[in-house]
Amino acid sequence: MAAELSDVWQEILSELQHPDIVWQVLVLAVCLLLARFIEGRVRDRVAHSAAAVAAEGRAWLLGGSLKRVIFPLAALLLVLLARLLLKSQIHIHLLNLALPLLASLAVIRLVVYILRHSFGNAPWLASFERGFATFAWGIVALHIIGLLPEVIDMLEAAALPLGKTQITLWQMLQAVVMVAATLLGALWLSNTFEARLNQAAGMDSNFRIVLARLSRTLLTLVAVLIALPLVGLDLTTLSVFGGALGVGLGFGLQKIASNYVSGFIILLDRSIQLGNVISVGSDRGEVTRITTRYTVLRNPGGIEALVPNELLIGSVVQNESYSDRKVRFALSVQVSYDSDLDLAMRLMIAAAAAQARVLAEPAPIVLLKEFAASGINLELGGWIADPESSQGDLRSTINLAIWRAFKQHGISIPFPQYEVRLLNPPSGEKNV
Repeated sequence: MAAELSDVWQEILSELQHPDIVWQVLVLAVCLLLARFIEGRVRDRVAHSAAAVAAEGRAWLLGGSLKRVIFPLAALLLVLLARLLLKSQIHIHLLNLALPLLASLAVIRLVVYILRHSFGNAPWLASFERGFATFAWGIVALHIIGLLPEVIDMLEAAALPLGKTQITLWQMLQAVVMVAATLLGALWLSNTFEARLNQAAGMDSNFRIVLARLSRTLLTLVAVLIALPLVGLDLTTLSVFGGALGVGLGFGLQKIASNYVSGFIILLDRSIQLGNVISVGSDRGEVTRITTRYTVLRNPGGIEALVPNELLIGSVVQNESYSDRKVRFALSVQVSYDSDLDLAMRLMIAAAAAQARVLAEPAPIVLLKEFAASGINLELGGWIADPESSQGDLRSTINLAIWRAFKQHGISIPFPQYEVRLLNPPSGEKNV
């Protein structure tokens, strides 16, 4: 290791003493300045045409982290062109050294862009970016000092038996890199397809989600099936892992597979859609998200419940906005027996009709429910068109208005009254 570093250092010193080093530095500086100029022009053009790009659904193409890729890519292309034109005129060792550095920088930024575009600002992306950058720069360093071939030979010498064949560590590393590269391509294509789907305004939202997830799953599977044979791995040698995976799905992963299939069924039959207000078991809320494993219900209090999709398929679900968003609410009020029932009913209807959320059609109505022990039970029924909003504040407002109206018109709300009779009372005492 020390000998290789010494040779590299001697080569750098000899190169610095060569007369052509000035021209190489000048050419490299010009390439970098031109790359920075191209990056600035692209940024300005994107900024000036942001509205048009967004209207066409291509805002993601040159947005975010992809702008960081423009500089290393432009610099790489310019250095390659300069190297091709000057290789017969001057020494180009410095340009040869700049090529892997610029290429690794472009690869790092491109990979990070695709991941950020696919997973958003996930918390693990920052750690992955640092780890991937360290790995890429390590390979470049090994290439520069000339140790990369020796490392490859060491990896090829270490082999692991897999069935009737043997797989070297170098093959496994190639497989990992190839699968990662094809998966990144699959994510890029699936995101492009999903962006196109989002532009289809007339397409049902559930069907759009199904197509996007199916495309991502199929492209991921195709990417793996393409990548492994490219590095010399026979897929038949992985049959033992396929059998183990099947057993795992049959036992430990049964629930996950069931939820995954149930998610697609929910999206395809459109029985539950985004924005619906549903109740399943003790959970009630608005459907804000449907994933392949669970559905998110947000109740009026802001609490979100993650309901497994299997539960939505195998149990009774009350959908308050399946075919009609109108929902009935009911309030119970008890008045004394000596009250004017007609007046009490009119006051209750007026209290409900005064609320903006209560629909005029169907109109609020008051029903006489029963003659109870302490008074007459009345039920006020009305309809609202926003089931996703809380009914607590509406009920409180109507109850307060009814109480004020009853107090103003002399209608009493009785409290429980009991008559106590004494059997065989002592002499001189009467029943109370």
